[in-house]
Amino acid sequence: MEAGAECRGFAHLEHTADVLIEARGRSLAEALENAALATYEVMTDVARVKQVEKVEIEVESIDLPGLLYRWIEELIVLTDTRRLVFSSFKVHRVEIGQDYAKLKAEAAGEVFDAERHESRTVVKAMTYAQMSMKEEGGCWTLRFVVDI
Repeated sequence: MEAGAECRGFAHLEHTADVLIEARGRSLAEALENAALATYEVMTDVARVKQVEKVEIEVESIDLPGLLYRWIEELIVLTDTRRLVFSSFKVHRVEIGQDYAKLKAEAAGEVFDAERHESRTVVKAMTYAQMSMKEEGGCWTLRFVVDI
């Protein structure tokens, strides 16, 4: 296994009613990208989503957990309002201050097409349930639950 490979990607963990996601990355930005990718993998096979449309996203909160919440929430809103599904995420900047956290990113995807995209589970909302964020040994691990 490639060195550091265990510090990348995501996993869907066991949860009684919703979906518990664990996303990892060698940086906070990479972990946030993988958190978004894991969320969309719940909805569809992201490998079949073309990167036709790019959307710039900027969110902010008073703290880091709030930033994770707002990031995933903003993506879900784009899916709900514009029927977009995404397969690529690039976090350009994360700023963390004493009483604020900001993120600037880009998501790429396309309008959901039932003939080409697998319809898995509808993600209704982001939650704070079981949320944790930690950096240890150069690896960020984010855990959170999405409501299905």
